Amino acid sequence: MATVLGIIAEYNPFHNGHLYHIQESKKQTGAQYVICIITGNFTQRGDTSLVNKWIKTRMCLENGADIVIELPTIYSTSSAENFAEGAIKILDSLKIVDTLSFGTETQDLAALNNIANVVYYEPKEYVSLLNHELGKGVSFPKARENAVLMYLNDIKRYANILSGANNILAIEYIKALRRLKSDLKPFSVQRKKVYYNDEHIVDDFASATAIRKMVKREQYEDIRKVVPKNSYALLQEEIKRGNIVMGLESFEKEILYTLRKMTVKEIQNLPDVTEGLENNIKNAANSCNNLQDLMNIIKSKRYTQTRIQRILLYSLLGITKKDMEIARKITPYTRVLGFNEKGKEMLSDICHINPKINIVTSVKKFMDNSSNKNLKEMLEKDIFASNVYTLGYAYDSWANLDYTNKLIVL
Repeated sequence: MATVLGIIAEYNPFHNGHLYHIQESKKQTGAQYVICIITGNFTQRGDTSLVNKWIKTRMCLENGADIVIELPTIYSTSSAENFAEGAIKILDSLKIVDTLSFGTETQDLAALNNIANVVYYEPKEYVSLLNHELGKGVSFPKARENAVLMYLNDIKRYANILSGANNILAIEYIKALRRLKSDLKPFSVQRKKVYYNDEHIVDDFASATAIRKMVKREQYEDIRKVVPKNSYALLQEEIKRGNIVMGLESFEKEILYTLRKMTVKEIQNLPDVTEGLENNIKNAANSCNNLQDLMNIIKSKRYTQTRIQRILLYSLLGITKKDMEIARKITPYTRVLGFNEKGKEMLSDICHINPKINIVTSVKKFMDNSSNKNLKEMLEKDIFASNVYTLGYAYDSWANLDYTNKLIVL
C-alpha cells in the first residue's frame, strides 16, 4: 500500500519554506501521496489570509499536494489546541493517512513528545504549578510554558522549544493524536534558515510574516526570490485584481459596528471571553475609532494580542461559545477544495474505505441533501466567512463564492 502523508498548514502565502517542507517530508518518509489540510480565508492568529482559499489551493497543488482540504473556519480561527484537534480529526477520518508531518524550530521530536505528554496527562504536580502561575495574572500560554519548564526541570533542553511558534503547534498536534488515539505517526522537519516571525530574507527563504509585509510595501523583486515561480504568478494576478486582504484592519469599521450593535451578553458568548472581559470590549468599542486603539485598550497581561484578535474575528463571523462546544464534540466534514489525478484516485479509495465519511465536493448538494444539522451549521460559517472576506477586496466583492467557485482540478 502506498504511503500517504498528511500536512496541516496556513500557506499565507505559499513560499519556498513550504515547498522545502513538502519535498523533504516526501523524501524522508518515502510518501507517494500528500494530503494538505489548509485554513480558509481567516487564520489561527485571528487574522486574514492574504489571498483566498482557492488561490492557496492552486499554489498547494502546483507544488506537491495531491488533495487540498479546507479546515472549517471554526477550527482555523481557534486556539492552537482546537485548531490542531479539528485538523487531526479530518486526517484521521480519511483512514488512509500514515504520517503527519509538521515544521518545527527544533530537531528534538522526543522533547516535543515529552511536553505533549505533560500537557495531555496533566500530572498533579504540573497542574499545581500551572494554577500557581495563573494566579500571577499572566496569560494561559505563558503560565503553561512556565509550569512545563518547572515540571520537566531541564531549562537547557526545553526553554527554547517552548518559545517556538511551530514547536507549540507541533505539541498540540501530538496531544491531539493522543486524545483521538490516532495511528498517524508524527514526523518533524526543522524549519530552514528563517523562523515564523523573522522579517529578513536568508538566501531564497523568508517567513510568511515577512512576505505579507513585502506585499504591503510592494517589494515585488524580494517576493520573487522567496516564493515558487507559479505561486508568484498567482499572487501577482490577485494583486492586479485587487483580491488581496492585508489584515484584520481591512474590516475595522465592520468590527466596530458589530461590537457596538452587540449586547454585553452577546459579547460574553464569544469564545475566549472570560472574567468580565465583555465589559472592557463593549466600553472600548464605544469609545474607539480604529482597531489598534481597540486592541490596546482591551489588551492586558492576561490576554495576548492573538487571543484578542481571535475574539474580534469571532464577533465579525458570528462564532459563539456554543458553536465551539459543538465543534469539539463532532468529527467535521471533509471539504475538498481541489485535487490532481493522484488525488482523484485517493478520493475514490477514501470513499471505499470509509463509506460513511462526509465528503463535500459541492456545497449546494451537501446543504440540500445532508440531514446533519451540526455539520450544516458549521459549513454555513465557512460560507459566511467567504462572504465577509471578499468585502476586503478592492473591486469585486462577490458573495456566495463557495457555491459558484468550482473545485480546483489539475
